[in-house]
Amino acid sequence: MNGLVTIVAALALSAGLAHAAEPIIGNWKTEVGTTAAIAPCGDGYCITLKTGKHAGERIGTFNGKDGRYSGKITDPDAKKTYDGVMSVSGNTVTMKGCVMKVFCQSQVWTRL
Repeated sequence: MNGLVTIVAALALSAGLAHAAEPIIGNWKTEVGTTAAIAPCGDGYCITLKTGKHAGERIGTFNGKDGRYSGKITDPDAKKTYDGVMSVSGNTVTMKGCVMKVFCQSQVWTRL
């Protein structure tokens, strides 16, 4: 029985490390100075604001791996949701949200 517990614990730890290896996971400073947390959720990643007037609001869901992600991002002030892509390079994440893949706006966030 003790061996089974050890195996289960090792599998759980390795599963957690697989998610931890994704460079998108963590806390990020947005261009307006608030903190956004990107964490695993479902089969992808969710963005939740941690500070500012929209603290606690989920503003994005993305799928992907190895520093390249796509999904949906919501402007919390306008309450509009856009198709988006994100890429991670070192301690920055570049996010681009688009309407009809023509009208796009980008932001760069830095890792906290």
